[in-house]
Amino acid sequence: MRPTSTSPDASWRGHDRGSREYRRILVALLGAGVATFAQLYSPQGVLPLLAGDLDIDPARASLSISAATTGLALSVLPWSVLADRVGRVSAMRLALVSATVFGLVMPWCPWFEALVVVRVLEGVALGGIPGVAVTYLSEEVSARSAAVAAGTYVSGTTVGGLLGRLVAAPVADVAGWRVGTFAVAVLAAVATAVFFVVTPPPQGFRPRRSSVGTTLQAVRRHLRDRHLVALYAQGLLLMGGFVAVYNYLTFRLEAPPFLVPVGAASLLFLAYLAGTVSSRVAAGLVARLGRRAVLLASTGVMVAGTLVTLADSLVVVIGLVVLTAGFFGAHSVASGWSGTAARGDRSQSTSLYTLFYYGGSSIFGYLGGLAWSALGWGGLVTMVVALCCAAALWAALGIREVLPRSG
Repeated sequence: MRPTSTSPDASWRGHDRGSREYRRILVALLGAGVATFAQLYSPQGVLPLLAGDLDIDPARASLSISAATTGLALSVLPWSVLADRVGRVSAMRLALVSATVFGLVMPWCPWFEALVVVRVLEGVALGGIPGVAVTYLSEEVSARSAAVAAGTYVSGTTVGGLLGRLVAAPVADVAGWRVGTFAVAVLAAVATAVFFVVTPPPQGFRPRRSSVGTTLQAVRRHLRDRHLVALYAQGLLLMGGFVAVYNYLTFRLEAPPFLVPVGAASLLFLAYLAGTVSSRVAAGLVARLGRRAVLLASTGVMVAGTLVTLADSLVVVIGLVVLTAGFFGAHSVASGWSGTAARGDRSQSTSLYTLFYYGGSSIFGYLGGLAWSALGWGGLVTMVVALCCAAALWAALGIREVLPRSG
């Protein structure tokens, strides 16, 4: 009898790399990554058009991003509890369908307040993917293939983030931001259908009687560990600065002396590919230099890139590439460390990192707009550099190189 999610095989070791089911899992998670991150950040590329159409300032327009990331941050832990009970695949299917429905509705909201509410709900739905996908991989893929599979999933999230921005902005230049973001939602619907069709039946899932109470106990225990809190702070502060730059750079490039159309400015999001490279480079350097050294060096690279964006020429593109490489190098170290450093309940620790990560996106993504409106690009750069310096100081003083591991 073939094992199912309700009758798991105790001897199950996972699908090996190269098997048909392994390839299906990778394609399915590629679809999930595209559907999730294309929708999450699709308004970022069209913020100037959205702000102009709805007659709102840049900081308020950025709430279309912050609302979704706030919803995602708040829902990660509840989704992990649900997935423990109903299964990873069932939870991800529910998340993708719900998010896609909200994504299709969002562009046609008649006023901004309604749009923000829908984006919060969309973010809550999307929280079911990053909070569950890696756990699903650990159950369905053999241990020796898990690292490669996880890397492929991360690549899918990068592709999704890029597509969301690169599809929305050019379409919006021609037909308006509503049509542009709707096109991304249609793309997400197709990616969701791919997930439904190709995902193989789960074989490694074992239902757990986790509860909100036991989850909160694990959360409290992690938050009393100053070393883990310092790692969570890296996600909060560095992601906050990173998103602030990306949120408002299109506003700067649209204005003199650049005068770059929104569609053309969206090509700047190709700088995201620098993060695909730097995250792998950072992982390789950890073995030689240690996690903390690579984390601090990556943060320094992020600061250098941020300062280069002060230029009044298209040298800002180089700064954006450097900033992106530094951010993803730091993020790849801190996110992985947040799981291995925990004394048990590692999934709750990684969920907490995700919560802080998207919390930083929500908070500082909005505050960056206030800095930009009040003090211009120099004010925003000052805020981002201050966040990076605070993160580096916290890492230097608050994180031990050899953190306790569960035994």
